[in-house]
This record gives sequence, structure tokens and C-alpha cells, in this order.
Amino acid sequence: MAKAYWVVSYRAIHDVEAFARYAAAAPAAVQEQGGRFLVRGMAAKAYEAGILQRVVLIEFDSLAQALAAHDAPAYQVALKELAGDAVERDLRIVEGLA
Repeated sequence: MAKAYWVVSYRAIHDVEAFARYAAAAPAAVQEQGGRFLVRGMAAKAYEAGILQRVVLIEFDSLAQALAAHDAPAYQVALKELAGDAVERDLRIVEGLA
């Protein structure tokens, strides 16, 4: 079964306090669902249309697990901290090749 990944790239963090509350709650919620953080931090270098901003990469054992983690009640509570315009980000869930 192919693994799956959350690929999250931030364009901007407008509300640092709201982001801090999210960052305090989200990792445990994701890990409860089997997520493993592979990358979590600022980009070292950006090319093409990229920007030097926060990037997160989380691995899951399957696509179903990755989707369920996003929809899990604990993650949804954490996600509410980013409501409104606290951050601008792109979260994509992709299936691995093998």
C-alpha cells in the first residue's frame, strides 16, 4: 500500500498568536492519527515561484489515514485557530508512488 503525505506550504502568517495556538495543538492531533512529521520549518532556499516561508511534510501509512487525520475532531479543533485570515497556506494531501 502506498504511503500518503500532507504537503503544507505557508505563504504568510498574519496572526502569530493564533498560529502559535494551532502549532501547540496540531502536532499531537496529527500524531494520534498516525502522522509522522518529516519536515517542519522554514524553507532553506526557494526557487521559481517559491517563497521563503514555513513548510511542513507529514507522512501517513495510507491515503485513507491521511484523509481521516485531517477530518478527525482533534485536528479540526486545532484548525479553528487558523480561521479567518490568521495564515495563508496551501495544504495538499498526496499519495506516494509506492
